[in-house]
Amino acid sequence: MRIAVFCGSSNGNDPRFVEATKELGKYLAEQGVEVVYGGGNVGLMGTIADAVLAHGGRVYGAIPEYLKNKEIAHPNLTELYIVKDMHERKAKMAELADAFVALPGGVGTLEEIFEVWTWAQLGHHNKPCAFYNVMGFYDPLFSMVEQMRDAGFIRPQYVDMLIKTDQADVLLEHMRNYKAPDRKWR
Repeated sequence: MRIAVFCGSSNGNDPRFVEATKELGKYLAEQGVEVVYGGGNVGLMGTIADAVLAHGGRVYGAIPEYLKNKEIAHPNLTELYIVKDMHERKAKMAELADAFVALPGGVGTLEEIFEVWTWAQLGHHNKPCAFYNVMGFYDPLFSMVEQMRDAGFIRPQYVDMLIKTDQADVLLEHMRNYKAPDRKWR
């Protein structure tokens, strides 16, 4: 299995974000799970790559040419794809991945996970989408998503399709056993 990881290009202001990311990377490598991510060597992006690589795992990065120097492209990846722009980056990551997970991050992280979640609703793919909810980081977002459901803007099955956990073994188990709901438009 190959999981695309969306996460911050910074570490956040609590060291537990970095520790949780290291633990997840180690666990994924030990389970033989390969990681696809944004190709940077900074923030939680660099942390997840380093942790997987340090434990014998394989990591594939996709980074736009114009971010190669800003995000400091990781020099030791299994493979690094240099792409034209963010659209190509996300498309390459989606092509390479069997599943998607958002770790703590900012607007870019949300944009990435929301796009693949939307694609799943529309039937563009049948891959699981997950939030690795370190220290309840995404709890306010989950409340907003539930409000959107309650207001009739998201069907319940598309809320329920999301995997939400802060446990690496639970994350992987749910991804491996994932069954996609019916797509939104038939």
